[in-house]
Amino acid sequence: MSRIKDIALAPSGADKIAWVQSYMPILNSIKEEFEETQPFRGMKISMSIHLEAKTAYLAKVLRAGGAEVWVTGCNPLSTQDDVAAALAAEGFEVHATHGVTEEEYSADLVSTLSCKPDLIIDDGGDLISLLHGKCRDLGKNLIGGCEETTTGIHRLLSRERAGLLDYTMIDVNDADCKHLFDNRYGTGQSTLDGIMNATNLIIAGKTVVVAGYGWCGKGLVMRAKGMGAVVVVTEVDPIKAIEAVMDGFTVMPMDEAAKFGDLFVTLTGCADVLVKRHFEVMKDGVLLANSGHFDVEINKPDLASLAVEEWERKPNIRGYRMADGRVLNLLAEGRLVNLAAGNGHPAEIMDMSFGIQAKSLAYLAANGKTLAKKVYAVPAEIDREVADIKLKSMRVSIDKLTPAQEEYLSRVE
Repeated sequence: MSRIKDIALAPSGADKIAWVQSYMPILNSIKEEFEETQPFRGMKISMSIHLEAKTAYLAKVLRAGGAEVWVTGCNPLSTQDDVAAALAAEGFEVHATHGVTEEEYSADLVSTLSCKPDLIIDDGGDLISLLHGKCRDLGKNLIGGCEETTTGIHRLLSRERAGLLDYTMIDVNDADCKHLFDNRYGTGQSTLDGIMNATNLIIAGKTVVVAGYGWCGKGLVMRAKGMGAVVVVTEVDPIKAIEAVMDGFTVMPMDEAAKFGDLFVTLTGCADVLVKRHFEVMKDGVLLANSGHFDVEINKPDLASLAVEEWERKPNIRGYRMADGRVLNLLAEGRLVNLAAGNGHPAEIMDMSFGIQAKSLAYLAANGKTLAKKVYAVPAEIDREVADIKLKSMRVSIDKLTPAQEEYLSRVE
């Protein structure tokens, strides 16, 4: 039985799902294919992913392929209650509400695994962590799964290196049609959307400090620069730091950047990017936001330890007054600001990522039982198929190699 906030919210959620469906031609195409081929007939799929309209439509596409689908969120603040209600009203098993406690969040994950799934979609690695721990017995039917995000891939690869990965997983995050577009264009736009939605402040003229120059960071600095910000990048990887410099950005350690930034955004996938020594030198009124998966990049205990007063200034903004009177503003509790304070990535972007998800799950359904227990890249043909569908939907044509060109490129000399 589903655990949602209020089934009466379903009509609003259904409208949201119908809207994004109109702008997701890749999933629409895959849905038609799945209705005919039924790749998941007789299978159960558990999903832990940010529960909003685009995710809900992915769940509907998987069900069109014959699956029974159980759905929960992957972040306590990213679930949209009306969307959860809409799925529940359509007969999906849904365990998610916005603003849950850590205990409720964990219980929802366990409930979503209670079906003993054949396949999973994970976003951040929480399902796979439970299946290696207290929910090991719920993984007895698991063929494998897909991981959506950078943080989850880090956790999977750590398990694989330690010889502790018991299931076959596909790295959706690093597929070209995912990270080149979702991480870069999706995160870049949606992070600023969330920040502006929460603050109602301008970006132009501000010094924006971006921690991390991976694909997500690259997307954010591109957008911030385009909106008139002075952008500073902090990095631990010397190669990415050189890339940022050659892209025209100032690079320096966070200890220096902390002194003059107006808006700080962390996108590293690591912990303790902003800590006590940084908070001690920041300007009055700074904005602190995170777009990494977990709320550990901005050290909230350090921030609270320095504060003589804390209060909710407005929805999704908590003020921390320092002993000298400065106020530091934490957005969305340090959680994913683009989802906790916004609507997440644009539908056209998630269409590409979720097209990869859907096709990768179908690949696992057909081949997973013969694969080793390790992390696999998305098959190249899936990436190309999704790209071809996207181009077709954009009415864009490209050249094709002639037989002579193919022979030339394959020639051994």
